Amino acid sequence: MNATGFEPAPDQDPDTASAPGRIVLLTTSHRVAPGLLSWPAWQALHAADRVLCADGAHPQLPYLREAGTVVDETSPTAEELVGACAGGHTVVVVATGEGEPALTDGLARLAGSGRIQMPELELLPASYDLPGARLLDLVQVMDRIRSECPWSSQQTHEGLAKYGIEEAYELVEAIEEGDRDELREELGDVLLQVVFHSRIAEEDPDAPFSVDDVAGGIVAKLIHRHPHVFGDETASTPEEVKQHWLRTKAIEKQRSSVTDGIPLGQPGLALAAKLASRVRAAGLDVPLPKTEGIGYELLALAARAEAEGVDPETALRAAARAYRDAIREVEAPHPPDNVKE
Repeated sequence: MNATGFEPAPDQDPDTASAPGRIVLLTTSHRVAPGLLSWPAWQALHAADRVLCADGAHPQLPYLREAGTVVDETSPTAEELVGACAGGHTVVVVATGEGEPALTDGLARLAGSGRIQMPELELLPASYDLPGARLLDLVQVMDRIRSECPWSSQQTHEGLAKYGIEEAYELVEAIEEGDRDELREELGDVLLQVVFHSRIAEEDPDAPFSVDDVAGGIVAKLIHRHPHVFGDETASTPEEVKQHWLRTKAIEKQRSSVTDGIPLGQPGLALAAKLASRVRAAGLDVPLPKTEGIGYELLALAARAEAEGVDPETALRAAARAYRDAIREVEAPHPPDNVKE
C-alpha cells in the first residue's frame, strides 16, 4: 500500500497483463435519495473488480455496503488507477460531490501523452434529477439564509409584502416587454417570495406550515379544479374548462356573494374588470351606476373592455408606454435638466 492508501492490483497473469481494463466514474445527484440508483449503475457495481470512493462520508456508501458491495475508501492518483485496471480489471469510482476533477484531469493528461495504453473510460450517471429538482436547492439555500443572514432572519410576512407586489409588477413588465432573459429572472424573484414566506411560516408558534404544505395545497387544488384532466368530466373548449373551474371553486369556497374573494387593494381598472367578470359569469343583471364623474366613466370603460375580452390594465399600460415613447421623442433634442413631480 502506498502513501495514498491505495493498494495496487496484484501481479497479473502474463496472458492478460496487457489488457487495459475499464474505469467507470459513477456520479449521483444529491437531489435524489441515496440508494436509488439506476439499474446500469447497480450492474456496474456488482460486476466491478474494485469499487473506490475518496469520501468516507459519501451518502451512498451505507446503501452500497448494505447491498453487498465492498467499497474501498481511498483516493488514488490517475497513474495508480490506470495500473489497477491492468489485466482487464474494472474499477468503479464513486464520485464525490465535486465530480473528482483532479482525477479526471490526471486521466486526461495521461491519455493525451500517448505514452501508455489507457483503459476504457466511462462516465455513468447513477441517478438523474427529475424536473423541478433544482427547487430543492432553492429550499436549502433559503433555509440557510434564513438561519444565518442578519437581515433575512429578521424579516416577517408583513415586512416582505411590498416586495411581493413589486416583483409581481416587474414580472408583468417583463412579459409585456417580451424579454425572455428578464422573464426568467423575474419568475425567479417571484418564486423567491413564495419560498421566503414559506420558510418564515415554519417558525409560527401557533399555525406553522412549510413550502411542502404550500405545494401540496396547490397540487390538490389543481387536481380538484381540473376534473376533465384528472377525473371523469369532459371539456373540449376553454369556456368549458372555465366553467369547471368556477363551479368547483364555488363549492370549495362556499361564498355568499360573487364579490367574495376579490381583493379590493388591486389597481382600480383591474378591480372594476374583475367585478364585471364575476357579474357576467354569474349571469346577473346589474346595471352600472349612473353617477357622473371620471371614476364612473372609467368603471364603464373597464366593464366594456372586460365584455370585449380586453384586459383594461394591460391595454392602459400599452397606451401609457406609447405615450412615454412619444414624450421621449419630443424631449430628445432638449433633455430636461431636472424633472420634478
